[in-house]
Amino acid sequence: MRAITNFFDKMVQRFLPDAFLFAIILTFVVFLMGVIFTSSSPMEMVSFWGDGFWDLLAFSMQMALIVVTGYVLANTPFVKSLLNKLSTLAKTPGQAIMLVTFVATIASLINYGFGLVVGALLAIQVVKKVPSVDYRLLVASGYSGFLLWHGGLSGSIPLLIATDDHFLVDEMGIVPVTETMFSASNLFIVFFLLITLPFLNLLLLKSREGLEIQNPVIDFDGADSFENKYVEEDVEDVVLSDRLENSKIVSILIGAMGIIYVGYHFYANGFDLNLNIVNFTMLFLGILLHQTPRRFLHSVSHAVKNAGGIIIQFPFYAGIMGMMVASGLSEAMSLWFVSISTEFTYPLFAFISAGIVNFFVPSGGGQWAVQGPIMIPAGLDIGVDTAKTAMAVAWGDAWTNMIQPFWALPLLAIAGLKVKDIMGFCVIILIYSFIPISLGLLFL
Repeated sequence: MRAITNFFDKMVQRFLPDAFLFAIILTFVVFLMGVIFTSSSPMEMVSFWGDGFWDLLAFSMQMALIVVTGYVLANTPFVKSLLNKLSTLAKTPGQAIMLVTFVATIASLINYGFGLVVGALLAIQVVKKVPSVDYRLLVASGYSGFLLWHGGLSGSIPLLIATDDHFLVDEMGIVPVTETMFSASNLFIVFFLLITLPFLNLLLLKSREGLEIQNPVIDFDGADSFENKYVEEDVEDVVLSDRLENSKIVSILIGAMGIIYVGYHFYANGFDLNLNIVNFTMLFLGILLHQTPRRFLHSVSHAVKNAGGIIIQFPFYAGIMGMMVASGLSEAMSLWFVSISTEFTYPLFAFISAGIVNFFVPSGGGQWAVQGPIMIPAGLDIGVDTAKTAMAVAWGDAWTNMIQPFWALPLLAIAGLKVKDIMGFCVIILIYSFIPISLGLLFL
């Protein structure tokens, strides 16, 4: 394990470029694949790329807000105290790794956006308590929990096919979550990974024993400096604008309005913890807990610096998705796996094909729109249950997220690391998780 872990870590550190360059290289790879393996001309591939370039604008804003609102909320005194108390449960590096892994996994099962934020924030607090822990592995452990998101309560594919008017309703009908999220196959995979991932990451830590660990120098408390620089002014001649900026009443009123809406949302819609309501909740909790607009805004000004990677990189992934779909590359990949499948092996090959397509279409809903119309009819033709096919695609989408920087960007932005800092460890997690996922899809 020591040799394998160190090998992948060194290879990634040496050869994996910055996440932005990774997106550019992936763009060129898909462009060449489209020209070589489809009937698309170079100019058509450029057109597909440009036409799709802005298709993820709304999603990009959601993920940027995950970073900003999560960072702002984490820098409130209340949340800092809460995370600080939770982090005290870890006394040793091993306990630190297991705590972050378990908590991040539970959070990701509740909601994927919530899981990404919690994993990063808890890692920051834990490394303050246990500075001897390998911070890169600690953040990778937080990200490893994201592996389970598509088997949890916010899984986009099982939630989509359980709705009345989803786009494949004529082919597969409505599939309740009891047959997807709460099936024996999915529950086996979820509980197996939930229990064993902390021990896998602990094993990765032990494989690093004896090595010189150099944690990156990160200013975890950079946002605190404004508390000393910007203080509330109580002098008589202060102007009205300053009074409003330092008014707790303003923050209480608008914050209370937001929290009331959150309560109404859950009352009216049940446990609908989508990405928008997660951002909405963190935003207004941040306003309330920072107490004044001035403190909140200065925390925001520090937080937005971390969102640059998402803002500039996600359009490139949208362009990659545009080329994959419009050229027929994603369809060709899926059909090839279908052609070599039997009734028994089909869930496994659907899972693997989804994992490959996820490199180029790293969005659960977007990937289902691409693969669903191909995989469902093919599965029905050879006698495979539609729920099993859908969950195979869902797990394939989640599986290769471990080595696809797209989803790691928000967590890394909060944690202050680069993608190559954690990806060597994530390769081991990817290889390991293939076993329980495959067993669950094939035999249950």
